Amino acid sequence: MAETAQLTQLIEPEVEALGYRLVRAAMIGGTSDPTLQVMAESPETRQLKLEDCERISRRLSEVLDALESQGHDPIDGSYRLEVSSPGIDRPLTRPSDYADWAGHEARLKLAEAVDGARQLSGTIKGIDKDIVLLATPKGDREIPFEAIASAKLLLTDALIKATAPLEAEGADLIKMEG
Repeated sequence: MAETAQLTQLIEPEVEALGYRLVRAAMIGGTSDPTLQVMAESPETRQLKLEDCERISRRLSEVLDALESQGHDPIDGSYRLEVSSPGIDRPLTRPSDYADWAGHEARLKLAEAVDGARQLSGTIKGIDKDIVLLATPKGDREIPFEAIASAKLLLTDALIKATAPLEAEGADLIKMEG
C-alpha cells in the first residue's frame, strides 16, 4: 500500500494544475474496501461543486492509469478513487489551515501526550511558525504542528455560517436514506 506522503506528492501537483488545493490524500477502508480518498477545495471558496470533483477524478484516474500501464502503479491491488470537498467539519492538515480557520473550534489528536494530554479541544487562535495556538477551557495551549496526529473543525453555528454552500441547486433531488 502506498504511503500517504508519496500519494500526496503524486496527487498535489495534479490537483493544483487544475486550480484547486489538496486538503488530504489518504488510503482508507483497509483491505476490505481500499479507497484512495482525495479531498480538495477551491482556493477562493474552500468548497467544490460536483463538476469540480468530476474534473479532479478524471485527471487523477488518467495519471494513475498511465502509471499502472508503465508498471509504476503507486497502489497495490484494486481500489476505489473518491474525490470530495473536505466538508463542514473538515480535517486540518496543513499549517495554513490553522491561520485560515482561526476563531473556530477544533479537536486535535496528538501523536504523543503534550503536557499530559493526547487530545485537545478549543478555539483556534492561529499559528506562529510551526506552533498551533489553541484556546482551551484550561487556558491557552501551544502545540507543535508536528505533534498533531489528526485534527478537524467542530460543527458549530459559527462554522455553519462561515461555510454556507455556494449553491443549493439540486439539493431537493438528493434522496435521504433512513
